[in-house]
Amino acid sequence: MPGPATAGRTGGEGRVLNVFSHGVLVIWALMVTLPLLWAVMSSLKTDNEILTSPWGLPNSLHFENWSRAWSKSNIGDYFLNTVVVVGCSLFGTMLLGSMAAYVLARFEFPGKRIVYFTFVGGMSFPIILALVPLFYVMKNMALLNTFHGLILVYIAYSLPFTVFFLTSFFKTLPTSVAEAAMLDGASQTRTFFQVMLPMAKPGLISVGIFNFLGQWNQYMLPTVLNTGDNKVLTQGLVELAASQQYRGDWSALFAGLVLAMLPVLGVYIIFQRQVQAGLTAGALK
Repeated sequence: MPGPATAGRTGGEGRVLNVFSHGVLVIWALMVTLPLLWAVMSSLKTDNEILTSPWGLPNSLHFENWSRAWSKSNIGDYFLNTVVVVGCSLFGTMLLGSMAAYVLARFEFPGKRIVYFTFVGGMSFPIILALVPLFYVMKNMALLNTFHGLILVYIAYSLPFTVFFLTSFFKTLPTSVAEAAMLDGASQTRTFFQVMLPMAKPGLISVGIFNFLGQWNQYMLPTVLNTGDNKVLTQGLVELAASQQYRGDWSALFAGLVLAMLPVLGVYIIFQRQVQAGLTAGALK
């Protein structure tokens, strides 16, 4: 048994490690939170207040900056375009990814490992290397500057991570429930949609949140493949920032930035418990 000196030394090291880890978390929280609060605060100031007292509180709240960014700076159009693209691509990603992951997790067939590691390899492939061939493929298929073309690319971009994550999650689910459904006469399709998908809800929400964040903030793919008038939000913000160099409407720029961040923050705040449950479910089981 460890002596009192050893136990005291171990306890002291644990306390030091605990204080150090909490200190790192506090610093990290400040690094993430302060720029966000500064952006929100700046979006409610006038241009003169932003330039003369960038760290000070606004004298009054100017919510008209948000309405001006939404209408006059076309942030509203960019926002709606992004909702359409991300909504459709997220639905397609989760549907196709969950189906592929379920088959890879539950069935044995020739070439299964090759298919699985192809998806895993897609996670490590730099998207920047595929931009040029992807551009010409989309051009030959007449999919450039179209919403459905961008949706297909988003789905292909997000599938590797979705399949990798959900394959591991489906393996943790009990097989007895699916076997009982099959004995009751349910088909494989009905068993998947009515039995296994509801059981996989924590994992689906977790990977869905990550896909939503990645697709909502995607900039490189739409910049190359969507150069028409129907731009998404990230392109619109860059265009707005470039135009501010000449007009100096900094309040509208910060307002547009906050409007772009609000859906991401809202989704994560609403589903944070489900995200944590999905990430830890595999380890607990």
